[in-house]
Amino acid sequence: MITDNNHTWSEFGFSIFLADEEATLALGAQLAYAIKPGMTVFLEGDLGAGKTTLTRGVLRGLGFNGRVKSPTYTLVEPYTISSLYFYHFDLYRFNDPSEWEDAGFRDYFNAESVCLIEWADKAAGQLLQADWLIELKPENEGRRLTLKALTPLGLACQNTLKAN
Repeated sequence: MITDNNHTWSEFGFSIFLADEEATLALGAQLAYAIKPGMTVFLEGDLGAGKTTLTRGVLRGLGFNGRVKSPTYTLVEPYTISSLYFYHFDLYRFNDPSEWEDAGFRDYFNAESVCLIEWADKAAGQLLQADWLIELKPENEGRRLTLKALTPLGLACQNTLKAN
């Protein structure tokens, strides 16, 4: 395990304390440099943990300057950035995992897209393996973000992040 001033790195991920919304947005922008088409990212955390704020930071880092809103009621918010298709899902309102299949979201997962999913556990057994699992938990006056790489693609992207 490697520790620097802000990060604690392990072979399969890292942990960082984020003091406020600005720090969460800044880390999201850093994550954008490591994200690759074809990735699936699960975002875990309680309501208000900063999942949408982190997503907004990622989108800003990718060059998207428009409005970024939570997909709580729409279930998915699509964004097109250059040739990248970026989908932000929020499955909080699902009552049964079969709703995933009924919603027809499977086609969004392809080699040209990045899919970030909040409340992925609501579609348990229906989703592909996540490349990254990102968890946000309250800590002191801020939050602790933990990123775990779960696939070879996730590890490669983590290594890109670590190098930068």
